[in-house]
Amino acid sequence: MMENDNGRRTALKNIVMGTVALGASGALQSFTSAEKTTHAPLKGNINHAVCQWCFSDMDVETLCKEASKMGIKGIDLVGPKDWPILKKYGLTSSMCNGAEINLVDGFNDPQFHDTLVKNYTEMIPKVAAAGYTNLICFSGNRRGKDDETGWNNCVTGLKRIIKLAEKHNVVLVMELLNSKVDHKDYQCDRTAWGVELAKRLGSPNFKLLYDIYHMQIDEGDVINTIRKSHEYIAHYHTAGVPGRNEIEENQELNYPAIMRAIQKTGFKGFVAQEFLPIKKDKLQSLRTAVTICDI
Repeated sequence: MMENDNGRRTALKNIVMGTVALGASGALQSFTSAEKTTHAPLKGNINHAVCQWCFSDMDVETLCKEASKMGIKGIDLVGPKDWPILKKYGLTSSMCNGAEINLVDGFNDPQFHDTLVKNYTEMIPKVAAAGYTNLICFSGNRRGKDDETGWNNCVTGLKRIIKLAEKHNVVLVMELLNSKVDHKDYQCDRTAWGVELAKRLGSPNFKLLYDIYHMQIDEGDVINTIRKSHEYIAHYHTAGVPGRNEIEENQELNYPAIMRAIQKTGFKGFVAQEFLPIKKDKLQSLRTAVTICDI
């Protein structure tokens, strides 16, 4: 009986170790195979983009040229002065910027409304004339305001420009940012807060930018949240957690699974890489990230 028990333990140990090895190999392959297939055509299920500011040590034209080679379709967070360069390489401005004041002074504070209304009133027609759709906006920091005050102030300010956005078929997209690590005191730091604001505005031309990195930090439950709130989401950003670096195996998010969840919602917008590359070959990091997300 003792010999049989020892045999069972040995057999079980071998099975477990073999399973772990196979599992590790499969998980590793799901990430590292990206490096081997960077030149394969993209599958077309995800519209890929990249945030320009993450590659700010590279001029916009170089980024556009390299992104186009990878099959990337959009560049995020560039304003009108760079749009001609994007068009030269057949890329779209997948998330326009240039109307916001900054990340902390936003629509939740009436003292900024006049400036914001002026900026967005000028920018919305420019976005439309260039053939683009998404224009970013921000709630701003709380500065002691409770949720109700923040919602009411945002509604008041955004209603002054939402009809213009509707007229020009431009979508005002408020970004969800974490207030735990990167953007202390930011008010639109939870998906539910942004969804409630969207419901109160009641316009198809106001939606959310669901930043996967930021929302993993502040609330987690990423896939379930996407399933429940996808109708209010116009755009997605990526980055590795923790650290906001490459989305490879050394972080906690399963990006292929998240991309599959996004695809299943019927999403036709853009998923933009917004990680800060720390590897020497930054373009290879971008290629790898796009391949990981290309489900």
